[in-house]
Amino acid sequence: MKHIFYRLLCIGLLSGFVISCSDDSVSPAEVRDNPLAMGNPSGATTDPASYTNYLLEKPQYALSYHRDRGTPNWVSWHLSKAWLGSASRQDNFAPDNTLPTGWFRATSASYTGSGFDRGHNCPSADRTGSVADNAATFLMTNIIPQAPNNNQRTWADLENYCRTLVNGGNELYIICGSYGRGGTGSEGQANTIADGKITVPNRIWKVIVVLPAGTNDVSRVTADTRVISVNTPNTSSLNPEWATYRTSVDAIEKATGYDLLSAVPASVQSAVEARVDDGPVN
Repeated sequence: MKHIFYRLLCIGLLSGFVISCSDDSVSPAEVRDNPLAMGNPSGATTDPASYTNYLLEKPQYALSYHRDRGTPNWVSWHLSKAWLGSASRQDNFAPDNTLPTGWFRATSASYTGSGFDRGHNCPSADRTGSVADNAATFLMTNIIPQAPNNNQRTWADLENYCRTLVNGGNELYIICGSYGRGGTGSEGQANTIADGKITVPNRIWKVIVVLPAGTNDVSRVTADTRVISVNTPNTSSLNPEWATYRTSVDAIEKATGYDLLSAVPASVQSAVEARVDDGPVN
């Protein structure tokens, strides 16, 4: 009986040690956080009657979709090392079958011959943790008509810089969106593509909240937190240096009518949203 007691005691102690080690081994950088932790910029809902501001929540990102434009208004996601891995680019552009019945569902063919790239909002390279994560970025509700040089140079460099920040020990909350009508791609200027079913945006913007990897993220946003805001024209003649287009959150809010960091305390919002970032760019 005594031997059984000691055996049970040892098993209990060992189990406790394993659990303790398991908990301690999960670093903040390995956590996948809520993509809407900083707020729902437009108050999007899942009511199909909100067809210009319809909320879609994926495991990988959240977005507001505009039925009549055939594109997202904005896409919001969290980026930490937990989202990065070795999954390859899937290139499996596909209609989003979670849209309400009867709504237009863009396909890859909707962009064929348009002169515009199928531009990701949440980038493929931000979701390489698994094949499923990467495939989700190729749903057409995450895609906009984007001028080739905007997509492949200016925007690509900014996306790469975001991942550099993550590899440096940070986690990011990113909101990307577009507005206006009319851009210039490789075939010239256009207001719409796909026989008028998809609106070509005039401007493409992004807001990036940079935090050291940690927990309780919203509470850690302070007046000194780095927030990078960029707003580019949707043309192929733009400057390849994304820093040229740095602006303030306030300016993007004025242009879109959104409340971009609504979950952050008002006093902190006032400070970070008025500032134009002047930090490093690579």
